[in-house]
Amino acid sequence: MTQESLESKLDRLIEAVSRLAPTVPPHPDFAAAEGFVWDPDRGFPAPVARVSRVDIGLIKGVDRVRDILVDNAMRFASGLPANNVLLWGARGMGKSSLVKAAHAVANREGAAPGQLKLIEIHREDISTLPRLLNLLKSEAYRFILFCDDLSFDSDDTSYKSLKAALDGGVEGRPDNVIFYATSNRRHLLPRDMIENERSTAINPHEAVEEKVSLSDRFGLWLGFHKCSQDEYLDMVSGYAAHYGLAIEPDDLRSQALEWATTRGSRSGRVAWQFIQDLAGRLGRKIQ
Repeated sequence: MTQESLESKLDRLIEAVSRLAPTVPPHPDFAAAEGFVWDPDRGFPAPVARVSRVDIGLIKGVDRVRDILVDNAMRFASGLPANNVLLWGARGMGKSSLVKAAHAVANREGAAPGQLKLIEIHREDISTLPRLLNLLKSEAYRFILFCDDLSFDSDDTSYKSLKAALDGGVEGRPDNVIFYATSNRRHLLPRDMIENERSTAINPHEAVEEKVSLSDRFGLWLGFHKCSQDEYLDMVSGYAAHYGLAIEPDDLRSQALEWATTRGSRSGRVAWQFIQDLAGRLGRKIQ
């Protein structure tokens, strides 16, 4: 074998081995966007060109929890102590919309405009949360980690990663990170599972304490309840005025109530779906 052929084979071997090595994820450019989605497969928060959200002034019927959440986000953006937040309760009452709207306010009006980033982590990726925290802890930006519709089933152990990330572990949660989650469940677990473990365990209290204590890691619990008819109509009127939908108030009221009746519920989501239908019938685009 000649020296040239040996070197050629070595070069091909080195190239083949290098392809087998794991690729190093690119360092995220947090200046590129204000919102990101955590991609655990790439080990990289992917930037979102345009965060899907509504103006905070359009979120009606939750004034008290809105003010608390915005104040918490503003303090965090300013480098002051703030709490992890669990927004729980009725479906469609604007929990996730309020998180995104509160981030926009704090990022725009806080002490350091543009320095507060929103990173969404999907429920199924909670077990990779320590990796994300390790990536963020040395950054100069501040981050709201957001998990929508967070809950756990009886055979799910990924909640342990969340517990450690929120309040435990040797390092604890980085100072530049806070966690916001929405859920239909106050304790993040189905009630029938809690009751079943209480009824079958030797020590019912200890059987559920570890899992139920997860919600205790959230310093703020903000409850969302079903809205009244007046609150629902206020939401509809606010949307109609904001988007310039030309319709008589009496017609708007009767159509909105009929829409809610066909859906069997009243909520912010139902109000928004009605406005989308109304805008389409009127030939108006919603920006």
